[in-house]
Amino acid sequence: MRVTGGTLRGTTLLVPKTSATRPTTDRVREAIFSILYSANADLSRVLDLYAGTGALAIEALSRGADTADLVERAPSACAVIRKNLDRTGMSARARLYCGDVQGTLARLDRSYSVAFLDPPYADPQVAIVLATLGASGLIAVDGTIVLEHAHGRPPPAMIGALALQSDRRYGDTGVAFYQ
Repeated sequence: MRVTGGTLRGTTLLVPKTSATRPTTDRVREAIFSILYSANADLSRVLDLYAGTGALAIEALSRGADTADLVERAPSACAVIRKNLDRTGMSARARLYCGDVQGTLARLDRSYSVAFLDPPYADPQVAIVLATLGASGLIAVDGTIVLEHAHGRPPPAMIGALALQSDRRYGDTGVAFYQ
């Protein structure tokens, strides 16, 4: 797995040696950022929930984001994220929270321009996390939430204050964009 754009383009990232982490493929990451750029999305302050390898946040930092906060509960994945942030030189611009996503959301103290969510596809808490993001003030008024999901499980058109803007398919992966 490699960074697909920006100053770190081509840099190899580590992946946890466990089947519990399903990293976002290079092709899907490249498509996500292409869509965000074409929509003139603000990428300055990024939140990466269910961060796995940290690839989405690192990709955003490589492409010019000022800061990124990453949340991951699996200790082995947190260790890989730390290594990836160190090897890319992005540790100073990122904060890593190792713990439960819902619990961590209550502790965050910033507003984010983009939030990435790549949860386990069967996680029943995702709708709650999305609703929390929409109601919490953590996402800027003109911010974007990017949700990866199983293609066979389409996301709802509305979740609280969040409205689905588009939903794309890349093989078995769906990518939904909310505002």
